[in-house]
Amino acid sequence: MMGRDTLRKWVNRWMLALTFASALIAMVPLFLIFFHILSHGIGAINLDFFTEMPKPVGETGGGFANAIAGSLVLLALACSVGLPIGIFGGIYLAEYGGRKTGEVVRFFSDLLNGTPSIVVGMFCYAILVKPMKHFSAAAGGAALGIIMIPTVLSTTETMLKMVPRSLREGALALGLPYWKTMSSIVLKSARAGILTGVLLAIARVAGETAPLLFTALGNQFWSLSLKEPIAALPLQIFTFAISPYEDWHNQAWAGATVLILMVLCLNVVSRFFMKNKLARGRS
Repeated sequence: MMGRDTLRKWVNRWMLALTFASALIAMVPLFLIFFHILSHGIGAINLDFFTEMPKPVGETGGGFANAIAGSLVLLALACSVGLPIGIFGGIYLAEYGGRKTGEVVRFFSDLLNGTPSIVVGMFCYAILVKPMKHFSAAAGGAALGIIMIPTVLSTTETMLKMVPRSLREGALALGLPYWKTMSSIVLKSARAGILTGVLLAIARVAGETAPLLFTALGNQFWSLSLKEPIAALPLQIFTFAISPYEDWHNQAWAGATVLILMVLCLNVVSRFFMKNKLARGRS
């Protein structure tokens, strides 16, 4: 009969093989989507795609210059809304999260994190678009900023809790005020991890389309005004993809390729910062 140690080794090997196979199966759809988009869109990407405006119906060529610039504006607005709230909220939870208020903040943060993005878009439509009586880049940036908050908040809290308590106590023992301890020592020690959360939040909202349909709406012309509808990569991809024109379909594939590569780069950079943070923590 098989000994207990031998049986344990075989069970361990089978479980490792099962988990490895499960991980591979989970990665298959991701790679299929990535290579499918890449194979269709890479051929349509050229310099004109980044520098030219969309061509009218019937004309070939053109580009997504207005959509790329619009996405950058919307992401900047989203960061101005989501980052201060998320970072300061994370600081509060890390330092005072044991209180009843902290539990309430965590609950609503988790609730917001699970809220569909289209619901956030409808909320911003009700409180921003309807009172102003027009769509705008400001409303789109606010919607994306709200979506960013839970990711930044939870990452900031987690990274601050990883900072050794002895650093805080040592700084306070030397006479530093609490705000100086937080800003100069604790936040500085956790900045790589916080930056990781920021990049992940940006990567998440970069491809959002549903909330922008209710807020920014889209624009076929060059406009960077915060008070007017503005173009964005996800919106332009959506508009071109549902059109009946073959050339617009090619442009949509190219836009999807640029968008997915941008999100991939943000995720890779965030993993790099997190890896360095963990390596420093072990040392």
